[in-house]
Amino acid sequence: MKIVLFDYQAGNIHSLAKALSLGGAEVTVELDSRRCAEGDALVLPGVGAFAPAAERLAPGREIIRRAVDRGMPCLGICLGMQLFWEESEEGSGRGLGLFPGKVRKLRAGRVPQIGWNALERADDPLFSAAPLEVVYYANSYVCPDPPEGAVAWSEHGGDRFAAAVRCGSAVGVQFHPEKSSAPGVQFIRAFLEEARR
Repeated sequence: MKIVLFDYQAGNIHSLAKALSLGGAEVTVELDSRRCAEGDALVLPGVGAFAPAAERLAPGREIIRRAVDRGMPCLGICLGMQLFWEESEEGSGRGLGLFPGKVRKLRAGRVPQIGWNALERADDPLFSAAPLEVVYYANSYVCPDPPEGAVAWSEHGGDRFAAAVRCGSAVGVQFHPEKSSAPGVQFIRAFLEEARR
């Protein structure tokens, strides 16, 4: 199975590429968003800020949106999940618009949230396949309220937010599974197995 990993050119995506490869996928790192729908599944990584990522996404935005609407599996991690929305308080630019609204800043005294946090899971096949209870975060922004498609939750500084969302075959996680120890890697494998089916 070929996974396209979109590189916003904003940071190191090596650990994510390695986790996907360990799950048995052939990983292609793609710089051109117009070619992001050429694999069996797409991964939008969690590195960078909204405005430059949206700018890099812009040339292929409609191509990706149509592919996801047709059922291409997509995993959005942290910033990648935030790109599922139309826009963000963090900066200018347009996301994919899988969900309406604007990504918001965390309402906590201490931002960014960096480190481990508890995960409250709802009923979703990916979370049933991976025993995630504590996950690793590095974020200042989260999806809007009320969060459409939420399947898991976390809380930081009194602010309860969607830790994961689903829109058909597109799954977004605000945490970093590739940095969430063995259960996080198991979650990535579960996504790959779902994509294969």
